[in-house]
Amino acid sequence: MSIVRINDASMRQITKSGANKLSFKNKLELAKLLDRLGVSVIELDAVNEVKADSLLIKSIATAVKNSIVAVPVELNKDSVDITWNALQTAKKARLVVEAPVSTVQMEYLYHKKPKAVIEAVKETVAHCREYTNDVEFVANDATRSDESFLYEIIKEAVSAGANTVTICDAAGSMLPDEFAEFLERLINNVPELGTVTLSVSCSDKLSMANACTVEAVRKGAREVKVAVCTMNEIASLPAVVSVLSAKGSEFDAECAVQTVELNRVVRQIEWLCFGEQSKTSPFDSGVRDEDNVILSSHDDISAVLNAVEKLGYELSEEDGNAVWEAFKQIAEHKEQIGSKELDAIVASAAMQVPAAFKLHSFVINSGNIISATAHVTLIKDDKKLDSVALGDGPVDAAFLALEQIAGTHYELDDFQIRSVTEGHEAMGETVVRLRSNGKLYAGRGISTDIIGASIRAYVNALNKIVYEEAE
Repeated sequence: MSIVRINDASMRQITKSGANKLSFKNKLELAKLLDRLGVSVIELDAVNEVKADSLLIKSIATAVKNSIVAVPVELNKDSVDITWNALQTAKKARLVVEAPVSTVQMEYLYHKKPKAVIEAVKETVAHCREYTNDVEFVANDATRSDESFLYEIIKEAVSAGANTVTICDAAGSMLPDEFAEFLERLINNVPELGTVTLSVSCSDKLSMANACTVEAVRKGAREVKVAVCTMNEIASLPAVVSVLSAKGSEFDAECAVQTVELNRVVRQIEWLCFGEQSKTSPFDSGVRDEDNVILSSHDDISAVLNAVEKLGYELSEEDGNAVWEAFKQIAEHKEQIGSKELDAIVASAAMQVPAAFKLHSFVINSGNIISATAHVTLIKDDKKLDSVALGDGPVDAAFLALEQIAGTHYELDDFQIRSVTEGHEAMGETVVRLRSNGKLYAGRGISTDIIGASIRAYVNALNKIVYEEAE
């Protein structure tokens, strides 16, 4: 039987709908879950904010081991160059060239004439092929296009180097038999489709996306765009995979998705995308899973810096050397060094900067019958800045007050607490990891008061962000 590639576009669907804003960490976790599930292609959002989006694509490209990582590009060479610079580390990388093919989209949304669209597609696809052999051409709103124009632009895209062609039914106005007839005419009139992979993306406006997608597979499509989180826009991954699993043998088709894990992973993804999250708490990302990093005194600087990169940090050569020196000192007295210890080393050794913000004072009120409140005062440029905030707990309230003083919400990637001494006056150490524009910054705080240690760690990370972004 032939394999039908499952192309998951959940990340793009969520962004498009605006229903829920996934954090950097959640997007990374979503990609890992899809990769584990066995989808053939994971489609990401296009690059809009170059610094942050490029870092996200690089992180996902490194984390994904089996699936193709696909990223859309605009119809120009600069967009291709920027996107490939972020994507090139992926084990399997795909560039996606999307173009309007209906009169409505070409002239009223994109303000382009048909000939200009064809030329732009040819040039963009050809430029993509200079970087990778895996190039997808997406004919947006294909079912409302002039069919003779559709045939021509597909032929030109294939001639320029596209090896996957996606027919997008954005209108969602066709019934399954109508869509099947449309594809049959297309296949008969464009023999070039026999040399590439035919893919489909069906809108669910008539609640027919699943049926139309399966009908397309019956007619020869060997890649389908679906989503776990469909937002009622495209076909459902669980539904399509279930049909292929149960009936695919009847039309010589199967997919590589792990059906045994399907329900469990789908529940995890749905919770990740739509789970209840506080609108105000800085803890919008929870804490990260423990990374499998174990180092010892036998590891060299290359192994240590690779482990640091795996944790998500981007260090300069100077900071890398500082981390290595700190690592060697600790490794002399500790048999193994794991992720949490490495976080603390990075927080204490890397990017030591002048303190833009200094902690002046804090007052915390908390109990089992009152909401936790925090009154935090920082000093910046010899001026006192203070804020009062309510939270789900004392640390939550303190971090929210700090956010209000900074005037920016930073994604709290991780928060760690551990004891560094013993006894009733034990010292507590905290490590706070913040993300700004996709980049990770770690701060460290030590105190006999764990709330004070937490605040100092947050301020330490905040100062690093302020210093770097002011340059």
